[in-house]
Amino acid sequence: MEAHNIFKSWVPDWLIKSVLLVCMLHSMVLLGLYSSNVSYSVSFLDIDPEDLQYSMSITYGTFLATILIEGRMFRYFPTRNYFIAIYLLAALTFIISAYTHHFMVFLMLRIVEGFLMALPWIPLRILLLTRFKSRNATIIVFSFTYGMLLMASPFITNIAVWLLENYDWNYMAYGSAFFQLTCAMLVLIVFNGSHFHRKIPLFQVDWASFVMILTAILCGAFVLVYGEKKYWLQSSEIVLAIMITAITSSLFIIRQLSVTRPSFDFEVFRFSNLRTGLLLFLLLYISRSTLNICHNTMASVWNWEVIRIAHVQYLNVAGNFVGMLIAGFLLSRSVAPRYLFITAFAILSVHHLWFTFLFVPDVSLNDIAIPYLLQGVGVGIIFVPLVLFTVSSVPARLAPFAGTVGVIGRFWGNTLGFCVLQNAQFFLYQKHENKLKQFITQESTETQLRITNATVKWIDKGFTGEESRLLSIRHLAESTHKQAILLSNMEIYTFMGYGLVFIVIMLILNQHLKQTFDIFKNRIWGT
Repeated sequence: MEAHNIFKSWVPDWLIKSVLLVCMLHSMVLLGLYSSNVSYSVSFLDIDPEDLQYSMSITYGTFLATILIEGRMFRYFPTRNYFIAIYLLAALTFIISAYTHHFMVFLMLRIVEGFLMALPWIPLRILLLTRFKSRNATIIVFSFTYGMLLMASPFITNIAVWLLENYDWNYMAYGSAFFQLTCAMLVLIVFNGSHFHRKIPLFQVDWASFVMILTAILCGAFVLVYGEKKYWLQSSEIVLAIMITAITSSLFIIRQLSVTRPSFDFEVFRFSNLRTGLLLFLLLYISRSTLNICHNTMASVWNWEVIRIAHVQYLNVAGNFVGMLIAGFLLSRSVAPRYLFITAFAILSVHHLWFTFLFVPDVSLNDIAIPYLLQGVGVGIIFVPLVLFTVSSVPARLAPFAGTVGVIGRFWGNTLGFCVLQNAQFFLYQKHENKLKQFITQESTETQLRITNATVKWIDKGFTGEESRLLSIRHLAESTHKQAILLSNMEIYTFMGYGLVFIVIMLILNQHLKQTFDIFKNRIWGT
C-alpha cells in the first residue's frame, strides 16, 4: 500500500511532515526526561546516580531489543490505531510515574517506556522518507531524525527544570503525558484507518529471542553500571549478572543461527565497513560521555545553578545544528564520509585538549563557550554520516540489521562510557586527594597559616572564634575536594584528547576506508 493512502486526503504534505516530526519527539521524551534532571530524579526517588543511569540503560536497552520485533506489530495493526495506542499508553506510564516512589516499580515503568519508545520510531522514519522524493531524501530525513535525537535532551532539560523550579515533580510528569496526548490527537487528525503494509499474522513474533536479548542487555548493563560500586567480581550479584549475560547471549546467537527467519542476521558482521561503523560508534559515544564531566563540574565545583547549566546546553545544541548543516551540505556534494569522520574526531580532540586547561576553580561562560560549542559541532558533523555509512555497508536485504548494529553501538558506547568514566574518576580522585592530603597536616606551617588567615576573615564577618576555625577547616577540606576533582578531570580529558588524535591518525592511514566511498555513494544515491 502506498504511503499517502494512510493519510486523510485533505491534509497538505507540509502538515504531514510536521506531524511525523513532532510525533518522533515522543521517543526523545521517554528516553531523556529523567536522565536530563539527575539531581531532581535522584532526590525524588531517593536513589543514587548509578541507579538513574541504570534506569536509562534499561529504557535504551529495551528499545534495542524491541526494534528486533516491532516490524511485525506495525504490519498487523492499522497505522492510526497503532500510533494512538502507543501514545496513550506512554501518557499513562508518565502519570503513574508521577506517583511512584519505589525504585523497582520505576524500573518496571522504564522497561515499558523503552518498549513504547521503540514501536513508533522506525515506522515514523519510514513514513517520513516516503514524503521526500529528492535525490538527497535519505540525507534530509536522517538529518532531521537524528538531529532531534541529539538536540532534544537540552530542550527537555530546560522545560523540565522550569517546571520543577516553578511547580513540582508531578507537573513534569503531567507535562510529558500531555505531550503524548497531543501526539495522539495529531495522529487522529492526520491519519485515516488504513494499514501501511499488507496485514500479516501477529503470532510469528519471536518473543523468545526478545526475552533472551533483553535479559542479556539488562544484565550486561547492570555489570557495567554497578561494577565499580559493588567492587566487581567481589560481588555475587555482579558474578551472577555476568553468568546470565553469557548464557542468554549464547542462547540468542544459537537461536538466530538456527531459525529460518532470524530477528537479527549475524551475516551483517561479515562486512568490514559495518564492523568499522560499529567501532566508530562505540568510540564516539565513549568520547561523548565526557560532556557529563563538564556539567558535573559546573554544578559541584563552579557552583552554577541548575537553570544556568540547562541554558548553557543551548550552546551545544547550536554546535550540533552547525555540525549537521555542514555534514548535510558536504554529503549532498558527494564528499566521502571518511573526511567527515576525520574532521569530526579532530574537532572533538580539540575540544578535549582545550578543556583540559579550563578545569580551574572558577571560570566564566566566555572561557568555556568556544570549546563547549566545538563538542556539539564535532558530534553534529559525524552523526548522520556515520549512520548512513553503517547502514549502506551491507546489501539492501540486510540494511535493517545494519541499522540495529548502529543502535547497538550507541547503546553500549553510552553504557561503556559511563563505566569507563566512573572508574577513571574514582581512581584518579582517590589518587589526587591522597596526594593533596599529604601536604595538609597539622604540622604544616602553610596549612596552619591558611587556616589562621581564613579564621580571621570569618571572625570579621561576625562569627565566633570557634565557629570561624571550624568553617576554615571545612573550607580547606572543600577546596581539597574540588581540586582533586579538577585534577582528575584534567587527566581524563588529556587522555581522551590524545586518544582522539590517535583515532584521527588511524582514519587518515586506513587504506580500506579510502576504497569504500563508491559503495557508499551507490547505496545512498543509487549512482
